[in-house]
Amino acid sequence: MPENKLQNYLLLHLIVFIWGFTAILGALITIDAIPLVWFRMSLAVIFIAIYFLWKRKSLKIDGKAVLKFFFTGTVIALHWVFFFKAIKVSNVSVALVTMSTGAFFTSLLEPLFFRRRLKSIEIILGLLVIVGLYVIFKFESQYTLGVIYALIASFLGALFAVLNGLFIKRYSAEIISLYQLFFGVVFISFYLLINDAFTASFFSIPKMDWLYLLILSSICTAYAFIASVKIMKYISPYTVMLTVNLEPIYAIILALLIFGEKEQMSKSFYVGAFIVLFVVLLNGILKNRTTLKSKITEKLKRKK
Repeated sequence: MPENKLQNYLLLHLIVFIWGFTAILGALITIDAIPLVWFRMSLAVIFIAIYFLWKRKSLKIDGKAVLKFFFTGTVIALHWVFFFKAIKVSNVSVALVTMSTGAFFTSLLEPLFFRRRLKSIEIILGLLVIVGLYVIFKFESQYTLGVIYALIASFLGALFAVLNGLFIKRYSAEIISLYQLFFGVVFISFYLLINDAFTASFFSIPKMDWLYLLILSSICTAYAFIASVKIMKYISPYTVMLTVNLEPIYAIILALLIFGEKEQMSKSFYVGAFIVLFVVLLNGILKNRTTLKSKITEKLKRKK
């Protein structure tokens, strides 16, 4: 993993583009959200396990890590279930614009985990995000369920990013990824077993779905998952979450090219989407300026 900041930012943008393509694959795959996530995570675990065998890496972790990874594995599994549900009941554009609230949720969660004060500007910008979502809700009411699912997915994604920001200080990205994905599979498997979902029809998947699932689990999950966790060694969880908010832009352009009219929305939707994305980017700009000022102040104090 490159330690150069520019290289890490460029790599982060590549990962975000890959995640944007994840939404496209989610729309193309015909199976429901829960089995989709189960296959995605199961195949990704296999790919990462092969990587561990190839590199002869140790799988050893302590007891506390097991509990941490089980919890976060459950969180990421639920995040993906609600994310793909949002796409299935609405479309790529609605799901991903709503997912842009992730930076707002992260700004609320970071003070709790990193022990800093919640700033008033974050509350104000959060209220503006709600205004943007209200515009979408009001004029695109047929997508209400999709927006709700995407909001849940967004919160869970923010929680996951903040927790991994803590874990990466102690564990390697490969270990974190392998165990979180594995425990995510365990969690969904329990749910499917309780509901007697493991039938012959569950594993009867169209050939094209298998192809999409292989791309989704290898490039969009195994590779992107490990790379995104590694980046957190050099980039803060907030910056990662902020950059992830460019995902809707990449994905909406791809969706319009691939799905055409199905992804075309009303003007009011784009007004609401603009408000959400503008606020998210403004939040990032203000935060970066504050961070820069504090660093300059510290340097001046040291010189004195």
